[in-house]
Amino acid sequence: MSLQYTMQFIEILDDPSINGKKIVEFFQEYEYVEASCETVEGKAGSTDFIKILIKGTNGKSSGGSAKTFGIVGRLGGIGARPSRIGLVSDADGAVAAVATAAKLAEMSKKGDRLKGDVYVTTHICPNAPTQPHEPVDFMGSPVDILTMNKYEVLPEMEAILSIDTTKGNRIINHKGVALSPTVKEGYVLKFSEDLLRILEMSSGQLPATFTVTTQDITPYGNGVYHINSILQPSVATDVPVVGLAITAESAVPGCGTGASHELDIAQSVRFAIEIAKEFTAGTISFYDEKEFNQLVNLYGSMSVLQTLGKDV
Repeated sequence: MSLQYTMQFIEILDDPSINGKKIVEFFQEYEYVEASCETVEGKAGSTDFIKILIKGTNGKSSGGSAKTFGIVGRLGGIGARPSRIGLVSDADGAVAAVATAAKLAEMSKKGDRLKGDVYVTTHICPNAPTQPHEPVDFMGSPVDILTMNKYEVLPEMEAILSIDTTKGNRIINHKGVALSPTVKEGYVLKFSEDLLRILEMSSGQLPATFTVTTQDITPYGNGVYHINSILQPSVATDVPVVGLAITAESAVPGCGTGASHELDIAQSVRFAIEIAKEFTAGTISFYDEKEFNQLVNLYGSMSVLQTLGKDV
């Protein structure tokens, strides 16, 4: 089940020598999976971006017509060596993304293939920098957010679930996972009833959600506060994006070690898999298309919020 793959990748990623190539090698045995990585240099070092495609029976990568789902494991880095030893809290997004890919790959191998393609992206950096943030420090990254979006937000994705540790705040006071409203082209839309239903079903609890502000859906670099990078994929695409936050009751620094909780990450994996099943089958939607079009007709485009603005 999801917990097995979560624990497996916590151990795999908790390694100072881990890199993207080793993750890609894990998926080479799977017939219906393509995995690749690319090392990218930044001002504060380098990181390995990985892309994993789990092919559907009617996926567009094979000439089919089923919808394509995207999962982004968002983070600054999986480790902060040499200042911190071990896997940091910020790594949860990468663990969840790769564990989800592994479970989907194993399902495909056994014959439980999804109808559509699923792309999973994240990056692997065991020695990322840290950065000041209120109320607790964040993890930094060797590369900027524009570079992350370039490699992690793919044109093939028709809806995106962005999974990110979101513990460095006093806003979410719930341990587990929490769902954001849908964000599309600068609009914060209502919560998807389909996604709430699936979260409720997969967790066995009432669905926890979190607030999104206008600042959170604007690009990094504009000088305003962001809760974290969970919704940064929304600035780089016109498809609907939803954030799945891995959360805590207390404020936990992203660079803190010993703060990754297997059961919470496994819950995010279960949720992502169930969304992948239903979205690629065409049975759920991330947003109400008719209502979105009505908003645009009434109030115009909000895509300016996907840019750095006129004064930056």
